[in-house]
Amino acid sequence: MSDTPIRLAVIIGSVREGRFGPTVAQWFVDEARPRTDSDIDVIDLAEIDLGMTAPTMDPAPEVAAVLEQVSPRLEAADAFVVVTPEYNHSYPAGLKNVIDWHHAQWNAKPVGFVSYGGVSGGLRAVEHLRQVFAELHAVTVRDTVSFHNAWQQFGEDGRPIAPEGCNAAAKTMLDQLTWWAQALREARTKRPYGT
Repeated sequence: MSDTPIRLAVIIGSVREGRFGPTVAQWFVDEARPRTDSDIDVIDLAEIDLGMTAPTMDPAPEVAAVLEQVSPRLEAADAFVVVTPEYNHSYPAGLKNVIDWHHAQWNAKPVGFVSYGGVSGGLRAVEHLRQVFAELHAVTVRDTVSFHNAWQQFGEDGRPIAPEGCNAAAKTMLDQLTWWAQALREARTKRPYGT
């Protein structure tokens, strides 16, 4: 396999005011950045203002301008990590909207998850996302990182209070994601993926 680093897009899925997602995402990026096998692009959906405009074949000019900010970044990525909370046993509407505006950008690429929430740690959101990404011909990796009662797991400095478990989980997930990203990038290079 190639030694060229994978292009990893880390997507912050929550757009709510007062959201906790940037704290979780920053911890994850800090864990991933020292690795030499990936280059990281953080895509914060709060900065991608699609509103709740539904996907269409002919987007309005203002929507097309917003898509120009995100679509090339998704296309360039070899792999994705979605940082998501759980809202009402699922994932945020803004995340679903961005996913639905794109199709080929997800094809034959791996997706990992970092979830957070209350008692369930966002795992129900992850299970829903696995179904969506399967429909988009993406491969979701088995292991995830999950923060149960997340607000109690981080200190005022934005770092996990007990980092051993989550740091180990992040490494495992990134190892799996990198393997899939390299294998699928090589496969797409040899034979373009068609749906």
